[in-house]
Amino acid sequence: MANSTSQNPRGRILLVDDNSLGLAARRSVLEELGHKVQTSGTPAEALDLYGKQRFDVVVTDYKMPKMDGVEFIVRLRKLDSSSSVILISGFTDTLGLTEANTGADIVIQKSNHEVTHLVRSVNRLLRRQQQPRKKPPSSQGSPNTDKRPGKKTR
Repeated sequence: MANSTSQNPRGRILLVDDNSLGLAARRSVLEELGHKVQTSGTPAEALDLYGKQRFDVVVTDYKMPKMDGVEFIVRLRKLDSSSSVILISGFTDTLGLTEANTGADIVIQKSNHEVTHLVRSVNRLLRRQQQPRKKPPSSQGSPNTDKRPGKKTR
């Protein structure tokens, strides 16, 4: 599978899930695509890892003991508000989990299409990070651009 790095950038990814089989499967797919992947079996351990090093994308399960994925995302955003996060759950429809109510950048339903959605989502978030940030418009206009009624422009 020959992928151009400009189309599919490589990144550092942190996977968080209490299910070791899910972690291993996702890790295998993402490493095969050239990503550097670290895994964590608990959200608390993942927060500790994130405090020591930064990751380009964090992928977390929703249903985990002691701390669910939404609480994990809230705590992660306190460490780094610009972190890119994907939430994966088998309960997205049942619980109505969305980007708006979870704090995740992308929410993926566990299904037979999960791997395809995960790969596309990771690539989309990595490409977004590579795009140059637009500067906000200057709040001070030049004298030539004052268009208020009654004002003459030069």
